[in-house]
Amino acid sequence: MIKRRFVVETIRSVFELYGYDEIETPAFEFLDVLTAKCGPEVKEQIYAFKDKAGRELGLRFDLTVPLARVVASHPDLPKPFKRYCISRVWRYEEPQSGRFREFWQADADIVGSAKMDADAEVIAVAISCLKRLGMKNFRVRLSNRKILESIVDSAGVERELWLNVFRAIDKLDKVGQEGVKRELEKLGLTDDQISAITIQISKCGNLDAVEREVSHMLTSRGKEGFNELAEIISNLELYNCSEYVVVDLSLARGLDYYTGPIFEVSAETDVNVGSVAGGGRYDNLVELLGGPPTPATGISLGIDRLVEVLSEANMLPSARTLTQVFVAYTSPSLKKEAITVAEKLRNEGVRVEVDVMGRKLDRQLKYADAKGIPYVVILGPREVAEGVYRIRDMSARKERLVNLQELLELLKRSSLTATCI
Repeated sequence: MIKRRFVVETIRSVFELYGYDEIETPAFEFLDVLTAKCGPEVKEQIYAFKDKAGRELGLRFDLTVPLARVVASHPDLPKPFKRYCISRVWRYEEPQSGRFREFWQADADIVGSAKMDADAEVIAVAISCLKRLGMKNFRVRLSNRKILESIVDSAGVERELWLNVFRAIDKLDKVGQEGVKRELEKLGLTDDQISAITIQISKCGNLDAVEREVSHMLTSRGKEGFNELAEIISNLELYNCSEYVVVDLSLARGLDYYTGPIFEVSAETDVNVGSVAGGGRYDNLVELLGGPPTPATGISLGIDRLVEVLSEANMLPSARTLTQVFVAYTSPSLKKEAITVAEKLRNEGVRVEVDVMGRKLDRQLKYADAKGIPYVVILGPREVAEGVYRIRDMSARKERLVNLQELLELLKRSSLTATCI
């Protein structure tokens, strides 16, 4: 929890620096809300149940659908509505590295803007979060559903199969190119269609180079998609973030509600957890859930995956406790003085624990050491009589006598004042 909290609070601070306000939504929604535009694979992963009144409900599988439902229910919200949410979501799938049935996401969304400025900002926010966490080796993959629609359309695929094709493409990282081909074969696509699609989605790199390579297959909608990506990248240059970006047409994103630019962030580390962030534009979702036509875009960071990557790289706090000082006393008669000292330190913002077991001094010291508390203040008759404190540095195994002011200064010099970790 110390590691997770460090990641969460770092991300929260960045979200708020960019002007996003926090909301929270219920863990469960009406099932028809969750299944409105998620796709069949995610639909199978939803934990669904009936309540005592027989209503069909489900645990939320992401934080975007509940947001869209909130906006649809409150069309008078000032636009743009910039919100963040950091909370649990659930999906029934096989647990593995970086993938759990209950996991944490941190979402930042902008609702009400159709401009690519909004897409660029949420990407910049995610990049800022990762940089603030100390990550350097990561890559932002950009694509656009409009480009993919253009490629699939030019290959002669019927419109009703487009979403199925995108879902097949989205499995590329899991099943490889041959696996994607088999998925497309199951949909009834011809060898020529499959070849045309797989060749084009293999394009990755600089925006201009990728556009030249697929230009012969682009419809007007595909050209619009490339123009949107160009605008996003131009805006990211203003944030000094464009160096992290690569255009990758194999990126499809599995959820059906995406309508335009899509993006995914991959950590380039030895820990294979997949993407650590992803998102895109979903201009039709609010309307689908009963609200007015409302453009929207957002990005989600995977807290559990980030913790795993950062832990492997030893980039997270190693402390076993947030407690800074343990106040130990040599005799039960000194309990009052020990609690008084602890309260004085707490009033100064120091995190303090006092023995509540009535243990002898050696047992108190062993406990503090086992828990990893860095300092112990020892109170005996002499210390109480002279108004001083014996403080022991548990790592250095050294003691010294100090007054209260010296004690506080020592803790401050050790960067142990009670601030957000």
